[in-house]
Amino acid sequence: MANLDSAFGLRPIRHRNGAPYNGAFNSYYVPSTYATALFIGDPVVKTGTSNTAEVSAPGAGKFGIGTLPEINKAAVGTNPITGVIVGFAPTASNLNLNYNTASTARIVYVCDDPDVVFLIQADGAIAAADVGLNAVLIYTNAGSTVSGLSGVELDTTSDVPAADASNQLTIQRVYNSETNEAASAWTRVEVKINQHTEANNVIGF
Repeated sequence: MANLDSAFGLRPIRHRNGAPYNGAFNSYYVPSTYATALFIGDPVVKTGTSNTAEVSAPGAGKFGIGTLPEINKAAVGTNPITGVIVGFAPTASNLNLNYNTASTARIVYVCDDPDVVFLIQADGAIAAADVGLNAVLIYTNAGSTVSGLSGVELDTTSDVPAADASNQLTIQRVYNSETNEAASAWTRVEVKINQHTEANNVIGF
């Protein structure tokens, strides 16, 4: 059975030691000056600055000046990643908004644990020999304003998986599911972040 082409970004599923992901996250901030929409499953990176004013949101609490590192969407290739968006603080003007519109200040919930394993859809097929190799991301698809999910995928076409420590991800295994066919287009795989701002990168496993 062919795999479904339905990108969802990066989805935390477990820790490397086998423990299930428990939903933990840290809060970050995106300022109104950032003119890019953000979606659940988007990889993000710290910008090196933080909130310059007190920030609060319903259910999220109040954050003093400098307590929320600012983030941008992570670029593809050899660029580092701090974590993956798993949610957003509610916005009073639209409590049902499940993504963040461009140029909108918001508190962002990020899974930034370097030991978390993520599920991601590849933009092509993953061969058995690709397991253990490093890979990069590709933004072929836009995020969905309906589901709120990212369109980022693992790149198998323009920058194929390789034993390259500078690449962003490491392929851990093909996801074990009866609806996921290995070596077919849009294979779902388990990956860890290799170029992580909170950990050292390694080549391969």
